[in-house]
Amino acid sequence: MGKHAAAVTKSKQIRLDDPSLYVNRELSLLQFQRRVLEEARDPANPLLERVKFLSIVGSNLDEFFMVRVAGIQNQIDAGVQETGPDGLTPAQRLEAIRADYMDLLVAGHACRKELFAELEAQGIRVLDYVDLGGGQREFADQYFLETIYPVLTPLAFDPGRPFPHISNLSLNLSVMIRDQSGEERFARVKVPDTLPQMVPLQKPSRRARDVAFVWIEQVIQANLPALFPGMEVVESHAFHLTRDADVEIQELEAADLLESVEAGVRQRRFGAPVRLNVQPEMPDALLELLKTNLGADDADVFRVNGPLALSRLRHLAALDRPDLKDPAFVPAIPELFAEEDDVFSILRRHDVLLHHPFDSFQPVVDFLRTAARDPQVLAIKMTLYRVGAKSPVVEALLEAMRRGKQVAVLVELKARFDEESNIEWARALEAEGVHVVYGLVGLKIHSKIALVVRREGDVIRRYVHMSTGNYNAVTAHLYTDLGLFTSDPDMGADASDLFNYLTGYSAKSDYRKLLVAPINLRQRLEALIEREIAHARAGRDARLIFKMNALVDDRIIRLLYKASQAGVQVDLIDRGICCLRPGVPGVSGNIRVRSVVGRFLEHSRIFYFANGGKDEIYLGSADLMPRNINRRVETLFPVERAAFVRQIRDKILAVYLNDNVKARVLSPDGSYSRVEREAGAKPVNSQAVLLAARASSK
Repeated sequence: MGKHAAAVTKSKQIRLDDPSLYVNRELSLLQFQRRVLEEARDPANPLLERVKFLSIVGSNLDEFFMVRVAGIQNQIDAGVQETGPDGLTPAQRLEAIRADYMDLLVAGHACRKELFAELEAQGIRVLDYVDLGGGQREFADQYFLETIYPVLTPLAFDPGRPFPHISNLSLNLSVMIRDQSGEERFARVKVPDTLPQMVPLQKPSRRARDVAFVWIEQVIQANLPALFPGMEVVESHAFHLTRDADVEIQELEAADLLESVEAGVRQRRFGAPVRLNVQPEMPDALLELLKTNLGADDADVFRVNGPLALSRLRHLAALDRPDLKDPAFVPAIPELFAEEDDVFSILRRHDVLLHHPFDSFQPVVDFLRTAARDPQVLAIKMTLYRVGAKSPVVEALLEAMRRGKQVAVLVELKARFDEESNIEWARALEAEGVHVVYGLVGLKIHSKIALVVRREGDVIRRYVHMSTGNYNAVTAHLYTDLGLFTSDPDMGADASDLFNYLTGYSAKSDYRKLLVAPINLRQRLEALIEREIAHARAGRDARLIFKMNALVDDRIIRLLYKASQAGVQVDLIDRGICCLRPGVPGVSGNIRVRSVVGRFLEHSRIFYFANGGKDEIYLGSADLMPRNINRRVETLFPVERAAFVRQIRDKILAVYLNDNVKARVLSPDGSYSRVEREAGAKPVNSQAVLLAARASSK
C-alpha cells in the first residue's frame, strides 16, 4: 500500500468531529489574556507600556464576563445541556472558566505589585492612604473636600428606601454606620468614574518627574464621616460589580431600531450580575447582604487582594513620561499620494494598498474629503462600524451632504460597546439629510467599504476603498490593518450591489469578485480550501496561510484538518481564539498556529492560497467564526495586482511567520509558549521590522 493510500485509510479511522480535537472557545480566549499578561511582565517592554498591557487584561476580562460568561449563565438558567464541538456542557465550561480566571487574577495582581515596585524606582509611586505622610494626607483630604465630596451621593438602605441600583462595572463602597440609637444600617457610596481614579498627591508640574498617587476610593473611605455627620462609620469595604451586557435587541418587534438600541444601552447598566469582586477582608455578613440584594450567587464572588478593577491602571499608563513608553513614530504617506494631489487620477492608473499603522490613515480621510468637495462626485456610500469620537470620516460625509452630494451611510448600531457613539453620529448624519440605514434584521453589518461615484465626461466611474479595519482615525494608529483603493469596474459594481442589498431589497446570490457573508462567503471560502486540497493530491504547490483574530467555526476547522491530512501545509497566524488543535498525528500534523501580541493590536485578516503556483490573496473584515460567516454582513476582497500579492506574501506574512520575539506557538493541548529562538539566530520582532521597513522607505 502506498503512503498516500495508507494516510487516507488512517484518516478514515479518525472522526474529525471528535470533541478531543477542539479547544473550548472561552478557555482559548482566556489563553489570549495570558499572552497579554506576559507582555505586562516582559522587562523588554517599556515600563508604562507594561502597565498599559495589564490594564488591557483588566478591561478584556470585564468584557469577557459581561458577554461570554453572561451568555453561558443564561444557557444554564434556561436548562441548556447541549455541548459545543469541544464536548463541554455550559456548566462544565463555566466551572473551567472560573478556575482559569482565578489563576489569571492572582497572576495579574502579582504582576501589578512588580510593576508598582519598578515604577517607584522611576519616581512614580502608588500609595495606600494609611501610608501617606502628614502633608500628603492633608493634600488628599483637601482634594476630597473641594473635588470629590460635591460629587458623592450616599444612598441609604432601610425599610423606607429600597436597595440602590448598582450599575455595571461601577466601583462602590459598602458602608455600615451606627446611628445615635446604636442601630447599624447599610449605605452605598458610588465611587465617581467622572473623576481621576488615582488622586495626585501634589499639584501638577511639568518639571516634576517624581509623582505620587492614592486610589480615589481610599480617600473617600478615609473621609466617610463627612458624608454621615452625627453617625459613627463602623466599617466600609469596596466592591466592583459586573453585569450581563450582551443586550438582546428584539428587532422583529422594534418599529425603530435606533430607539431599540438606545433602550438596550440604558438597560445594560442593570443586567443580571455575573461577577462580584470584593476585598478579602469584607465580612461574610456584609457580603451576604450584597449577594442577596444584587441577586448574585456564591460562584459569582471573587475575593481580590488589591485594586478591584485592573482596567483603571490605564490612568497610570497615560502619564506623560515618554522615557517609559514606546518611541513615537510617524506613519508613512505612500509615495503616489505624496507626489500627486489628484487622488482620482492616481486610482484610475493604480490600485493602492495601505498597511496601517505603518502607512498613514490620512489618505483614507483625504479620499473622502476630496470626494466631498469634488463637483464631479455624485454620491458617496459607506459602512460605519466603529468610527470613534470627533471622527474626520463622518465630518467628510457631513460636508459632502452640505455640498449637495447623495450620501448613504450604513451605521451599525449594534457594534458592541460603541453603540452610544454610533447613535450620536447617526443622529448628526440624519440631521443633515444623509440617508442613514441602521442594519438588517438579524444581521450585524461588519464589512468595511466606501464607494464614491464620479462623473467623468460621458462615463460614470466608481472608486472603492475596502479594508480589514474600521474607519477610525484613532485606532488606525494602534491596530494593524490593510486597506485597498481601486477603480476596478467589477469591484465597483460589486460594491454597488452590496449597498443595494444593505439599503434596499435584493435577493442577489453571487458577486463578481467579492466574497460576501452571509451570501456566498462560506461557499466560496470552503471551495478555495477544497481547491488547495486538490492541488496537494495532484502534487502541485499547495499551501494555506490565514491571518485572523479568531478561528472558531467547526466546519472550517474540519476542512483545515482535511487539508492537513491531504498534505497541505497550513500556517495560521491567529491573534486571539483558536479552537483548532495543531500537531495532532494523523489529523493536523501539517498545521502550525502562532499568535503575535505586541505593540499594536493585530487586526488584519489575510487569506493566502498557493493555488498550484498561482498565488491568490483575499483580505477583509471576516474572522472564521459562525457569527461572522452566518450572522453578519462581511466582505472579503481579492488582491489582484501581482506586486501587492508578493508584498503581502513576502513582506508581511513571511515576517510574522519568522517572528521569534513576540510570537507564541499553540501546542496540541491548547497552551501557548514563546517561539524558541535557535542559537545565534537574529531576533525578529515582526511589528518592529514592519515599522523599520516603512521608516526606511520614506
